[in-house]
This record gives sequence, C-alpha cells and structure tokens, in this order.
Amino acid sequence: MAKATVLNIEGERVGELELSDAIFGQEFNEATVHNVVLMQLANKRQGTSSTKTRAEVSGGGKKPWRQKGTGRARVGSSRNPVWRSGGIAFGPKPRDYSYTMPKKARRVALRSVLSAKLAADSLIILDGLTMDQPKTKEMIRILENLKVDSRALVVTAQSDMNIVRSANNIPKVDTSYAGSLNVYEVLVADKLIMTQDAIKMIEEVLGDA
Repeated sequence: MAKATVLNIEGERVGELELSDAIFGQEFNEATVHNVVLMQLANKRQGTSSTKTRAEVSGGGKKPWRQKGTGRARVGSSRNPVWRSGGIAFGPKPRDYSYTMPKKARRVALRSVLSAKLAADSLIILDGLTMDQPKTKEMIRILENLKVDSRALVVTAQSDMNIVRSANNIPKVDTSYAGSLNVYEVLVADKLIMTQDAIKMIEEVLGDA
C-alpha cells in the first residue's frame, strides 16, 4: 500500500495514511476514462435546441405564382426552406442525449483518475474539514495554507453546505462529496483535496467492485 502525507487546515503535516492499491495504485485506462467522460458530458446536455420545419412556420397555403410562364423558378409554398422566413430543413429538435455505461466501467475510470492524481502528486489529504458557518475568507485562507493556487476540487465524506457555500464564490474551486464523486470533475481539477473520511468511504465503495 502507498503511504500519503496527511495535513491539517494550516498546511502542517500531522500524520500518514495508507492508501489502497486497488483504488490508488491502478494503471491509467485511457479508453475507459475517455468513454466515461463522453458519457458524463452527453448527460449534461439539455437537448432543448429546436427549429421549425416547413410544416410549423406561419404562412404558405396559396401557391405564390403560377407554375409556368413567369420566368421565375417554380415554387409551391412560401414556407419552402429555400425562402427567407421559410422552414428549416433537417434542423435540431429537442432530444435526450443521455445514455449510461456499466457500473464496472465507471468504477474502473474513477480508480484510474484517482490513481493518476496520486501519481502526479496532485492529491492533498486533510485530517478533517469542517466549518460552523459559510465563510469564503476562511476557505481562501485554507487553500493558501495548502499552497493551492490552481483549479481545485474539495471532497468531503458527506455533503456539507457550509463548505459548499464557502467555496461557491472562489473561481476554479469546486466541491463534492464521496457519494457523488465522478470521473470528469476529478480529471479537470489540478489539485484534489480530500478528507481522510472521504477516502475511507471511497475505498469501501470502490473496493467492492
């Protein structure tokens, strides 16, 4: 098992934590990570883009001019897609882009990105992180103590609204909790900040697969 340094919110070393090789010691499975990220991005799409076909735009009905003898191109309706204000041919319609992948594949991808963060020395482990009330200044101070000045993801064991609200107004700082952690948010973060309790929960869940 790999050992990682545990820090407190002051940035001081307070101990070590053994990390499961089954979660944090895996080879990076690029193909699976790529497929899971595509799925997550697709599932975020609203799919609300819409255009009107020639059957839905107003106007039309009467043939604009007779078929022959005018010297102009024949046309049957002012709703023709060729015309200005006509319908749109093959335009987008509301649709559901979401799809799913096997749970086993999603877990393989999550193990891959967690292992990559540890290997890149981008994983920061805290002995704990709690706040009595939302306070952005306090969160900024903690990040400064940890020497985090890039995109970061803060992960706690349970959803903590005080921590979420404290980080909401800080650019490039996101929050999550062990039960909702996903591949994309881990992958895009330059620094992954996790509490010991969050790591224990993730090891329990991912270690079963």
